[in-house]
Amino acid sequence: MDDVIKDIILFSGLEDIELERIENVMSIKTYPKNSMIVLEEEFGDTVYIVRSGTIKITRLNDEGKEVILALMGAGEFFGELAALDGEARSANALAQEECELYLLHRSDFIDLLKHNTNISFKLLSELAKRIRHSDQQIEALSLDDAEHRIGVCILNLAEDNGVIRKGQVTIKKLPYQQDIANMAGTSRETVSRVLKLLVEKGFVTKSGHTLTIPNYGYYKKVFG
Repeated sequence: MDDVIKDIILFSGLEDIELERIENVMSIKTYPKNSMIVLEEEFGDTVYIVRSGTIKITRLNDEGKEVILALMGAGEFFGELAALDGEARSANALAQEECELYLLHRSDFIDLLKHNTNISFKLLSELAKRIRHSDQQIEALSLDDAEHRIGVCILNLAEDNGVIRKGQVTIKKLPYQQDIANMAGTSRETVSRVLKLLVEKGFVTKSGHTLTIPNYGYYKKVFG
């Protein structure tokens, strides 16, 4: 059995025999860097689970500008909404680097939900988490304060991808500044300026693409 399956959010805590059954109904596909996996408004019946690499989930705003909704890494999943309701895709999914994905057909996905309450509960918990993040992002985008918008963005990245230890959170692969700008609805230059400001204020430290929040509790109180 592929050990990566044990780290998938939906399947964590399942017995090996259950994981093996799930592995048998999934296939693996490799996507080159910058390839489009899912197109907004197209119809599809596949749920995608990231085995390796990073997936960028995006939409275009009214001006045709890319807005990044989420960055997904190993163990995370997308495409579940269209699989659940049979409607068109709600966003685009792009491979930021070469990625390996598990593919799970809609009928198998629905069958898993029907016969395993643990998977259904994990799905509901993840969807609730995404709604909370969306609410935070919408609230932040309504503000004129670029520092707060970018601060909320970093908070979401910390909650999704950060490693916490003794009250300190480290994001080892901070997205490019243009990607953060697309998440926060601002410019790359503004992101660069605000990151320097956050460092000066002691909210974060930064080394290359590694960003650390020394006092995560305080940071969350300010930007949460």
